[in-house]
Parts: sequence; C-alpha cells; structure tokens
Amino acid sequence: MSNSKLFILDDDRKTRDLLLAFLTYQGYDTTIVDNDVGFFDAPSPPPRTLITDLPTLLARMPNILKTGADNDLVVIAYDKAESARILPQDERWLFMPKPLNLDELESMVMRAQEYHALSSRNPDPPADEYPHFLCSTIIGKSRQMLHLFEMIEKVAESSATVLIQGESGTGKELAARAIHQLSGRSNRNFVPINCAAIPEDLLESELFGHVKGSFTGAYANRAGRFEIADKGTLFLDEIGDMKANLQVKLLRVLQTKEFEPVGSTRSQKVDVRIIAATNKNLEEQVANRDFREDLYYRLSVIPITMPPLRERREDIPLLISHFLGQFNRDKRRLVKGFSRESLEILCNYSWPGNVRELENLVERMVTIKESGFITPDDLPEKYLPTPSLAPSAPAGVSLPEPTGIEELPAAGICLNSAVDAFESRLIQLALARTGGNKKEAAALLNLKRTTLIEKLKKKNLQAS
Repeated sequence: MSNSKLFILDDDRKTRDLLLAFLTYQGYDTTIVDNDVGFFDAPSPPPRTLITDLPTLLARMPNILKTGADNDLVVIAYDKAESARILPQDERWLFMPKPLNLDELESMVMRAQEYHALSSRNPDPPADEYPHFLCSTIIGKSRQMLHLFEMIEKVAESSATVLIQGESGTGKELAARAIHQLSGRSNRNFVPINCAAIPEDLLESELFGHVKGSFTGAYANRAGRFEIADKGTLFLDEIGDMKANLQVKLLRVLQTKEFEPVGSTRSQKVDVRIIAATNKNLEEQVANRDFREDLYYRLSVIPITMPPLRERREDIPLLISHFLGQFNRDKRRLVKGFSRESLEILCNYSWPGNVRELENLVERMVTIKESGFITPDDLPEKYLPTPSLAPSAPAGVSLPEPTGIEELPAAGICLNSAVDAFESRLIQLALARTGGNKKEAAALLNLKRTTLIEKLKKKNLQAS
C-alpha cells in the first residue's frame, strides 16, 4: 500500500468519526483536521489525500493548487454535482455523491493511492519515444494509443482491479493480456472467460468449479477459472452481462479473496488479479439497477477506455501494414499493399466494427487478391464512398449547393419545396460522409439521432 496520508475535513462530527473509524480499520493512515488553516503549510510531506465537503475550501482549491504548493494532493469531495460545478476537471479531484457509500469511498481512496504511487515514479519518456507496438499485439502511434500504452505500463505493476471499457472490436482483451504480460504475474496463467457466451446455469461452475455429484453430469471434481488463475490474472469479458446472483458471489470473492466450488461447503483461498471488460455503460446499468453498485466500485478501481478506430484514423495505415504482413505469411500470398486511393478510402470509413472489422477486411483482400496492389476496384462496395445523390426538385428548378447561393430563376421558386430538397441533400451528404452511421450523421447536422430518424422516415430516405 502507498504511504500517502489521508486527511478528513468535515464539519459533521458523526460523518467525520465514521470515516476515521472505517479508513483506519482498512489500514489507511488517517487524520482528522479541524479546519484548513495551516493545512497547506503543514510540515507533513506529500503525497496526501484530503476528504472534504466544505464548499468554501473547494472554491479556493484551484487557486491553492495553481500555486504549486501541493501538486501531489488528491481531493475526494462529496456531492458530485456541486463539487464538479466548483472544481474544473482534473485527475486529482474525485467526486463522491451523497449519501455516503463506504464501498465507493474505498474505491476512491484506492484510486488516490494509485495516483500517488504512479506519480512518484521516474518521469516517463516523451510520447514520440514510445514504440508503435505494445507486447507485439496492440498497435498505434496516435495520441490516444500512446496514452493507452503509458496507462497500461503503469497499472501493470500494481495489483489493483482494472475495468476496460470500449466498443466491440477495439481490443479490450489485447489490453488485458498486455497488462498481464507486463506485470509480476506474467509467468502465471492468464485465464479469460466470456460471461456472455456461457449459459447462466453453467457460468457459476465455470468460474468457481464444482465437486463430484453437485449436479446432474458432475461426474468428477472440476477446477474453475478462479482456481486455474491462482497467482495469475482472470479476465472477465462482457462483465455487464453477468446475472445478479453471480454478481453477488463475485463481489464476495473480491472482498474476501476466497470462494466455494459449486456443491462444496469448504472455502478456498485464491490470489487472483481481476481485469474486467465490457462494451456496455456500467454506470447506466447501475442507475437502472441492472448491475450492482458495490460490485461496480470494486471493479473500476482503475478504469481504462479503448478508443474506437474512427477516433484514431492515423493508425489505420499502420494496422493495415501489420495485418498485411501477417496474412501474407499465413496464407502464402504476395500482396504488395494497398494503393494510395484505397488507403484514403479506408481512412475515411467510419469502421463500426473497429479494428476487428479492419483485420477481417485485410484478410479477405489478401485471400482474394493473392498478389499485386489492392485498388478501390477490389474493395467491397460498402467501403466505397457513396456518390452524392441529387435530390428530387420541382421541374425547372435548380437546387442550390450546400456551400453556395444561386440566383433565383426568372419564373420564381417554391420556397417550401426548395428548402425540403435542400434539407434532404444535406442529410444524404451527412450519411455518405459517415458511411450510413445515423448517430454520427446526426452529430454532423447538430441533430438528435431520433430527430434524424424521423426525418428519414418522413422523407422516405434510405440510410446506406
């Protein structure tokens, strides 16, 4: 555990005493301060964590930290809405909504400890000194990926639970494997399990194992994934699909470091690092009571978000080159590469399937082409830019282009028809730009997605 100190500054004596008792029991070096006078000039050296709900102090905090008097200070503030209004965004300021939740508080304190532990390390090399590959599996040179590399390298050294979030196909399991390979557990098992792919009635046995005779078909004792991953890493993919009864049992394992196989009355101790992943928004699931709040805080000690491919388009040529070499070797092909025109087309595509979709496309192209360069004529039609379709208009009326203003025809114009046609053209252009992605097209047009869908239905337009 980090040697950082915790300070409690709260004008409610009961809350103050509860926090002191809880955090001291958890093993943290905790002190109560009566007021902030002299706190920032105190001889106690950083790193320090301050837990407070005093609005007057929070209002002064940006100026206090701006002076550099205590750059290592982490602030945990109550009442997220009010505190977030006062404090600008900063990784050193954590917010905890009321009423007080001790599980969430401990999660916040663990984050603060991790921040202190990471910030106390030697300065990291500049971003351009990072390789384009991490553990030979995660590839990228964009700002988002270099930040991800840095984050993975740092968290790998700790034993804290990691929650990896991101869309399907962004490489969440690759990130989990990289954390394991860079950790002190790399010589032990990395055990993945997809919580959505295994039926609910079998998932408990897969996780915790079972004893002979515990259910029909249990003809012998069987070790579960937790036992197999002992001293190593257990990767819980699609954790958002886990049912409520198993969430309770998983929470108990995280709290007690022990589990019971199905049908057994004896607990087994286990030393496993948990890395969970999901493409769902767990905060929304917690709000909708589809996911346990206390389990969420246990899992998200260190959250990591995988960027979608459309937000790091500069990595597309690098990924294509990697997959091209891989499939040329595997399939004994001699494809030289993608032409400049085809690369431009692929870099402008929205990639709803992310890196997995790109990998599948390159494999398909290498298999079919066999040799030479891949040109736009070789690409599947869905990747080609949609030609601009001229919207219908009243006879004799020339439609204005979105970027210019034409003169009115001598015979005049029907304003309603022209405006409707102009709107249809803009919608079609937005859909063409985003490859038919309605959500992104709506963002380009500064519309809500539901509004765009209603307009498509009303105008009888088809999204490609």
